[in-house]
Amino acid sequence: MKQRIFGWISVLVGIVLALGAIELTAIVWLYLEEGRYVSAEELFQRTQNTYVRDATRGTNCRYVDTLYPHPYLAFVHHGNPPCGLPNINNIGLLNTDFPTVKPTDRYVVLVVGGSVSSQLVQNWPAPAPRFLEEELNKRFVSPNGKPFLVLNGGDGAWKEPQSFILFSMYATSVDAVIALDGYNEHYMFRHYTEERLERPLSNFTDVNPFVADENFGDAAIGWVMGRIAGTLARMPLLGHSHAAYMIVRGIEAAAKGKDVFKADKNKKTTLTSIFALPADIKGNGDKVFAIQLALYQKYTRAIEAVAKDNDVKTAYFLQPVPSWGKTLTEEEKRAAGGNLADPVLYRRMVEGMLTLRDRGMAVFDLGDMLKDVPETIYADDIHFIRDSKGDSKGYRMMARIVADDLAKAWDLKEK
Repeated sequence: MKQRIFGWISVLVGIVLALGAIELTAIVWLYLEEGRYVSAEELFQRTQNTYVRDATRGTNCRYVDTLYPHPYLAFVHHGNPPCGLPNINNIGLLNTDFPTVKPTDRYVVLVVGGSVSSQLVQNWPAPAPRFLEEELNKRFVSPNGKPFLVLNGGDGAWKEPQSFILFSMYATSVDAVIALDGYNEHYMFRHYTEERLERPLSNFTDVNPFVADENFGDAAIGWVMGRIAGTLARMPLLGHSHAAYMIVRGIEAAAKGKDVFKADKNKKTTLTSIFALPADIKGNGDKVFAIQLALYQKYTRAIEAVAKDNDVKTAYFLQPVPSWGKTLTEEEKRAAGGNLADPVLYRRMVEGMLTLRDRGMAVFDLGDMLKDVPETIYADDIHFIRDSKGDSKGYRMMARIVADDLAKAWDLKEK
């Protein structure tokens, strides 16, 4: 009996020593890679961007648990227990409800786009600062003399045509529309892209299990791995383990190198087939770029057309990216985690969108807004740092620049 107990103790001690050796090896490996010690908690945070992580901070819910299918916008969020967001509005977005009839006591501005536009307006509950609304009300008189009310019409992973669709639905309820986008759209401009710009990003599959077995490439793999990493990070033991982080990273790298996520070849109708680019242009970077740019411009021009028909003012902003227009700090480089946008491709897309100025459209480039800012502003590969109260130097800077450009475009009078 004593020998058996001693044997079990020896096995357990061996397992503990082996796990300790694996953990120590992982720590040393990552120390050499990073040039400094980085906690496992920080490393796990890099597997999810700040928009996804902040949505469920302090809860046991996953980001996917906050999503809700929408018949026209692909996906929004919900306020249902147990994982609903506290500040969900009447259409599944965040903060102020959307009016059905245009208010007469406000000048209503709708901001459409992805997660950056949502954070610029403010996606955290009050009293988190509403950057653009506060900036406009502090400095300018609105065209109708009423206080500005800025509606949050952006969401994580949204891109065209979601902005166009949302604005078209509420064009009679607002006085002005602002589009702030570019980053999510640029993914579809890469030379190996095989689907049109309209192909919904991976959030769509999370609320539509029927199509969840199709190929969604690196974006889907990253999404799934982010959810796995988020679960591990919340575990008391594994959340502090560098080895667990290395395993997650290794699985992701292996998955991206294999074709296990390719769609079933026997299926005739898939999201890939619905949004497929012509077979004769696949792999031709210039042709892919030209088609996607034409689609991007089409939806932006469509917003302009609907706006004119409804007497709504417009302005369009191409957002900045860390890979261009700023000297990144070491902290920003680490936070981006190797996910920086291709600066050449991105700027080529921006220049293509700026040609819409020739049509008289108010299109602005925010690419240089951080060129003289030496300190750390970016929290990841696209979002700005926010503090525990939702405040942000980056978004306050963006709000000031956007307000300046709106003053020119809309002939706003200073207070």
